Amino acid sequence: MIDLRSDTVTKPTAEMRKAAYEAEVGDDVYQEDPTVRELEQTAADMLGKEAALFVTSGTQGNQIAVLTHTRKGDEIIVEQDSHIFNYEGAAISAFAGVQPRTIKGDRGAMDPREVESAIQEDDVHNPETGLICIENTHNRAGGAVIPLDNMAAIHHVASANHIPVHLDGARLFNAAVALGQPVKDIAQYTDTVQFCLSKGLGAPVGSIIAGSEEFIKQARKWRKRLGGGLRQVGIIAAPGLVALRTMVDRLAIDHEHAKFLAEGLGNTKGIEVVNQIDTNIILVDVSERGLTSSQFVALLKEHGVLVSTFGPKLVRFVTHYDVNKESIGDALRIVSKL
Repeated sequence: MIDLRSDTVTKPTAEMRKAAYEAEVGDDVYQEDPTVRELEQTAADMLGKEAALFVTSGTQGNQIAVLTHTRKGDEIIVEQDSHIFNYEGAAISAFAGVQPRTIKGDRGAMDPREVESAIQEDDVHNPETGLICIENTHNRAGGAVIPLDNMAAIHHVASANHIPVHLDGARLFNAAVALGQPVKDIAQYTDTVQFCLSKGLGAPVGSIIAGSEEFIKQARKWRKRLGGGLRQVGIIAAPGLVALRTMVDRLAIDHEHAKFLAEGLGNTKGIEVVNQIDTNIILVDVSERGLTSSQFVALLKEHGVLVSTFGPKLVRFVTHYDVNKESIGDALRIVSKL
């Protein structure tokens, strides 16, 4: 099967498996695991933050950030197609007791003026605005990179109103590679950051959240409350270190493959590529073929290509480490033949 469903399907490299096998470990609840501590410090340095914390997933990382920044009854500002709002099981309401205020973005980027207007006034009828969240790259916008001037403007608005900014940077390194800049240049416009080790970077499990030392101290307690306190975690942290050291620059290859795939799909009758290809995600409208997205996905699966639905008409293709250009060419030939 040619698996283009997501970059989460990547398998750990031989170097990652070896690192896991040889990892020096200790009990991380006592903060005695040297490998995860090295991973956390490495990530904090890369992001330009004081401290970092290993968590089991991006969703857990985002929820810990919301729980740490806010109080029950607060409101948080999010883009209406954001992962935090659409794909995390309403956890911000279930766990943190906050409500979302959504803003429609342009390719995932919220207008700073609309963000400022959405901040609640001090009134007994209103919730307090406790947090502003940005997603970069933006999944539902097709892996779109949020411009740095947009992030800077939102951060300025937030700072003026004493509101923290959290970055859901699940694919943050894709954004950095696309921009040709280090991740700290993006993270500078946020108070806290979450990024995934288990997507394009290819590690088998885990994410990082980062921020100030005080934030991480409180976040560690929330991780414990959520059942995220781990023991000999170095076994899964070691592949994360390998990912940060060896898998970042090669993301540019995934981006090149995505452009190649998008061009081929766009030249196929009855398929329309609907997003600008910034990184590794392609969204296509298949309605002209007289099929729903689910029917199209099922048809491709029968012929050896795995993709995912992204709404009634849209299908998502994602390039990643485990799919080379030859396989993408094979996938295009299958689509064209069908």
